[in-house]
Amino acid sequence: MTMTIAPPIAHSDIRQFAEDRVNLPADIAKERRQKVNDLRERLAKWMKDHPDCGIAKSYLSGSLAKGTALKTSSDVDVALYINYDGEKKADRKLADWIAERLRKAYPQMKPEQIEPQEYSVKIKYKEAGIDVDIVPVFYEGDPQDKGWLVSKKSGRLMLTSIPMHLAFTRKRKDAQPQHFAQVVRLVKWWAAEQKGADANFRLKSFMVELICAHLADTGQGMADYRVAMEAFFNYVVNTGLKTRIAFKDHYPASELPATLPDPVQIFDPVNPKNNVASQYTENHRRLIVTAAQDALDALNEAHTAATKGHAVQMWQVVLGTSFRG
Repeated sequence: MTMTIAPPIAHSDIRQFAEDRVNLPADIAKERRQKVNDLRERLAKWMKDHPDCGIAKSYLSGSLAKGTALKTSSDVDVALYINYDGEKKADRKLADWIAERLRKAYPQMKPEQIEPQEYSVKIKYKEAGIDVDIVPVFYEGDPQDKGWLVSKKSGRLMLTSIPMHLAFTRKRKDAQPQHFAQVVRLVKWWAAEQKGADANFRLKSFMVELICAHLADTGQGMADYRVAMEAFFNYVVNTGLKTRIAFKDHYPASELPATLPDPVQIFDPVNPKNNVASQYTENHRRLIVTAAQDALDALNEAHTAATKGHAVQMWQVVLGTSFRG
């Protein structure tokens, strides 16, 4: 009879670490959502009183809306839908225009708390320790709330829909309640650790989420966090991130571009023309694959470690020195 020896680091250890260190606590998430809801309600009232203000609606977006926010994050994203104006889309003073309207809607705030950025406006809630990034989406009345998002770096316009993105994530979360979002958070934590160690490393949260969604859609279970993280790293290493990732939730594969020069191609599930990895170079791809290989090697060694101390050291390669097992 063959005896099965449990690995020194179990799923329960990773789950406890996530609850203690990785996940945004529920009470803080609730407080932040309330701050945003208050902001949105004030904006809605102001829009109703000023129908010519040029602002149509707003949505909580980003990781807080998706339930994938990290404990270390202090930023909250809000999409501000702006009525279509061809000239305004090209206006380099757009952030000032938004800030002016936000100050009118929020007169009790000090002017320096509403700060224009390059393509967005940051609202600083000093007492709560959070920053709300107001990101403009140009809106033409689409029933699915599709609109044009302005790229902060290039100024390029990209079609998006906040409700459709949220529905995309919700579908995967509903299929694997709690676990899908938790695995996304754990991989985002790993990516943040890599960024802290190497300023050249890049792997944005949306790409992490889409790779995890692809794995979930192709049958990968997320209930065991050790196994799910290994599956993520295995996928990155085995494909070298050279295999296209796309989804059929909102458009057929025929709408994707035939060829692209981009070394990494992960397509926005709402917009087939938007490769969310279009700014990633060959060097970025190699750094991600190398980091994933290092993580995979560490987890393989941890799985067969003779002592828990050795296993903890290997897991620290993945989750950082705050992991204690």
